[in-house]
Amino acid sequence: MRRAPLIAPRPRRASREPVVPMINVVFLLLIFFLMTAQIVPPTPFDLTLPSASGDDDTGQTALYISAEGEIAFETARGDAALARATALPDDTPLRLYADAGLPGATLAQVLNQLAALGATRVEIVTEGG
Repeated sequence: MRRAPLIAPRPRRASREPVVPMINVVFLLLIFFLMTAQIVPPTPFDLTLPSASGDDDTGQTALYISAEGEIAFETARGDAALARATALPDDTPLRLYADAGLPGATLAQVLNQLAALGATRVEIVTEGG
């Protein structure tokens, strides 16, 4: 008859989960989100947007007007910017980023110029409130 040993054998440790595959997946996700993120171009000059509440900004094109009345669209400035902004397809909304310090009369004048050049859909962008 066989006797039981006086000291019990050590229980086997459970093997650890491998961490390297999890790190690989995290890095792949990080790279995916970095590659698919849309980077917003910087504004051509500093703006302080007026406050309002409403829908989110969904357009892809933007016309900028500073407090001093400077107008910019992509790389164009002044009247050339207005002409390029109104050359968009009719179904494309034109986002208008106007500084909060811009006089209302100047904004109205720019809106009239845009209408005269054929702009059909202009959206004024404001800060959410």
